[in-house]
Amino acid sequence: MQILTTAAGLQAYTEQARSRGQRIGLVPTMGALHAGHLQLVQAARAECNEVVATVFVNPTQFNNPEDFRLYPRVPEADAELLAPAGCTALFVPSVAEIYPQPTVLKFDFGPLERVMEGAHRAGHFNGVATVVSKLFHLARPHRAYFGQKDWQQVAIVRQLVADLSFDLEIVARPTVREADGLAMSSRNRRLGPAARAAAPLLHQVLVAAAAQVRDGVAPAQVRAAAETALGQEPLIAPEYVEVADAQTLQPLETYVPGRAVVLCLAAHLGGVRLIDNVLVE
Repeated sequence: MQILTTAAGLQAYTEQARSRGQRIGLVPTMGALHAGHLQLVQAARAECNEVVATVFVNPTQFNNPEDFRLYPRVPEADAELLAPAGCTALFVPSVAEIYPQPTVLKFDFGPLERVMEGAHRAGHFNGVATVVSKLFHLARPHRAYFGQKDWQQVAIVRQLVADLSFDLEIVARPTVREADGLAMSSRNRRLGPAARAAAPLLHQVLVAAAAQVRDGVAPAQVRAAAETALGQEPLIAPEYVEVADAQTLQPLETYVPGRAVVLCLAAHLGGVRLIDNVLVE
């Protein structure tokens, strides 16, 4: 596995791979890797000749400076995990390498970003779209791999690819969970023992909500029941619970026959913000 630290180095690496007819898979991450990330790398390795993973804690997608400061950073441990999973090149740039000058670019994804994460994290998806665009331009991958835990982010990236005509395929892989159902996340490392013990309730509430959706319970009642269940755990402070159309991400008041529903939530546990979702097809 080669370790690359400059944009020029990444471009040279992937251009040489393309000149040899190699297919390139890109796995963008912010590091503090877990089994969910490694699943993406393994999927890329199964479908591509070259697998480029990136580890970059992107400052422009954080609307909370304290969250950015505390985000786990373990680059040496990340590198040790990536090579056995099939990564052939690791890109670990500095902030100055990605942003040699302050970015002024502004994206607007319309209704897709005005709900859920976009409504609660001002500027978040602008930062995501900016850094992802840069990585797509630098690496020129044939496929880019993302986890479905960030359901809204995947929708935003798909829209970005369509709008800017990036010549690549977005591959979304299922959420990887701990044995107790908690969605794997780099932020889980920051949970204290009590918060970690309470955290599986997030997925349990979503599973119960999914059952209600399948039974035809009205979306407003599903939301209310989920909020009530979360509120019974003093260590959990819910931020939102949403019953939305899986494609448009718009909140539902009634179900549309034949359309998939995504149940999404965000909550704070001991100062750590976690998100999760469940798809109902």
